[in-house]
Amino acid sequence: MTSTPEPDELRTDRLLLRRVGPGDVRAAIAVLSDPEANRFNPAGPPSAEQAAKMLAEWQLHWARDGIGYWAVELPETGEVIGFGGLRHHDLDGEPTFNLFYRFRPRHWGRGYAPEMARAAIDWARRVRPDRPVTISTDPDNAPSRRVAEKLGFAHVGESRTDVGPVLIWRPQEVTMVT
Repeated sequence: MTSTPEPDELRTDRLLLRRVGPGDVRAAIAVLSDPEANRFNPAGPPSAEQAAKMLAEWQLHWARDGIGYWAVELPETGEVIGFGGLRHHDLDGEPTFNLFYRFRPRHWGRGYAPEMARAAIDWARRVRPDRPVTISTDPDNAPSRRVAEKLGFAHVGESRTDVGPVLIWRPQEVTMVT
């Protein structure tokens, strides 16, 4: 069995996506605990302690699974503008990658979420084509639904989490017309 390369660092045209580490705790608290960034999070914003714990869990995912959420950084300034990426997920008994992102509100509307997401999806398709990428959104989160649609995903159903219902998105099947 061959191992799959860990995507510790990916670069896009404008972003550096890098494996999260202990040095990201301040940025994680700032991004994850921001009430505006959690507008569509049914659980609401986590406390600073909870955000730090989330970051530690993400580091464990990297250690255990070889994949996880990245710190999303602007290379020219080094500013961490958000977090996102892929994590192993079980969706109704099917192993998938869950695509997640959360950005500082001052960076919304600049196309960073789709840019980060495309890099993650491209990695998954290239290295782990056996594991589909899915997106779960709050039913009221129109901005995340728009990102899913920009990425070529379609709403395929609903599921429930411990905090409420979510919409499930999967890549649309492309059919060629000749």
